Amino acid sequence: MEKYIYDENNGLWYELQGDYYIPCLKLPDEEQVEIGIWGQRHLEHIKHHRKGFYTLLVIGCELNRYLADVNKHAEEMFSELVNQMKSSEGITEQLKADNQMEWVRRMNNIRQRANEIIYKELIYA
Repeated sequence: MEKYIYDENNGLWYELQGDYYIPCLKLPDEEQVEIGIWGQRHLEHIKHHRKGFYTLLVIGCELNRYLADVNKHAEEMFSELVNQMKSSEGITEQLKADNQMEWVRRMNNIRQRANEIIYKELIYA
């Protein structure tokens, strides 16, 4: 038996696997976009907890674009949240110059709260 055969009726190639011919199907190439940490964390979440949605993204060749959009949105949201919290809590460059340890403590607290908001609203949603 031949390893590969071509069916002119449907235009598909078939490969011999054991005793059966299986169609040689290949997904189209997906545009490769660099995905940041937020996109990677969301990817792990959908792989384990939203398998159907993950499969639809892979089959539709939309996974990388989707994750890049999530990452971009999360980065923008993080930056906006940090800036809003800084201004509402009165954290300024003057505080940074006067008391660096207090400034670091308060900024770390703000960043952690912003991270939690992004995880809840974007990453694990």
